[in-house]
Amino acid sequence: MYTAKDVLTDKFHTLSPAISVAEATKRFARVSREQERRIFGMIVTDPSGRLLGMVSMYDILLFIRPKHVQVWGGMEDIDVSGLLDMVSERARSTSVEEIMTTEVVTVTPDTHIMAVLDLMLRKHVRRIPVVAEGKIRGMVYLSDLFYFLVDRLSD
Repeated sequence: MYTAKDVLTDKFHTLSPAISVAEATKRFARVSREQERRIFGMIVTDPSGRLLGMVSMYDILLFIRPKHVQVWGGMEDIDVSGLLDMVSERARSTSVEEIMTTEVVTVTPDTHIMAVLDLMLRKHVRRIPVVAEGKIRGMVYLSDLFYFLVDRLSD
């Protein structure tokens, strides 16, 4: 029986809820360069390492996109000059805590991988923290799960 502990990685990155969105984006870029692997989401923790939420590339893109664009009709219907400068300024004064997802889907190390797969597909998530006894043990990434399953199917 394969479980989350068979596919998790203990190499994951965390953010403080108090840092700015601008600083978080710098951290995404720095970690991606260092690991030579794009990072699309990070765990947000308190000082003791307790899981508070997650911030993904999608959360940041939602923050960047003007909030009322659908009311205005579309991006082509608004004046976009200076928009990126305005968003950059807002990113320096907005904390990660304000944009993070707080209802994080988690699994335990003993969760069967098919249950992990089901959760990821149903909830449309690309990463799930593995938590045991209140401590983050690792992260299951959708791509790692995919290749783990591919390897088992081709055996």
